[in-house]
Amino acid sequence: MESLTRVQTWVISILAVSTILHLSVGAVFIAYFSDADRLDARIGANVIASLIGVLAVACGMLIHRRSPISPWLALGLLPGIVGAVLTFTRG
Repeated sequence: MESLTRVQTWVISILAVSTILHLSVGAVFIAYFSDADRLDARIGANVIASLIGVLAVACGMLIHRRSPISPWLALGLLPGIVGAVLTFTRG
């Protein structure tokens, strides 16, 4: 019975994290397609993408009953960093 619980935990955590990360990617799209003269909107959307990414990682940690405060939270910054690179290097 324990293996079934473990599989269910992994499935729900993958679903939750991937769903929340979709919101983060949406914020990156908002930043990417914002007007070039709206620097505040571009920066703000990338910051929001990072925050949502961190929340996604923390949610996955909580589902696995682990402390959400860990070095893994840095992984949640990845969507915002990638979004900033894409947003500010486009020609």
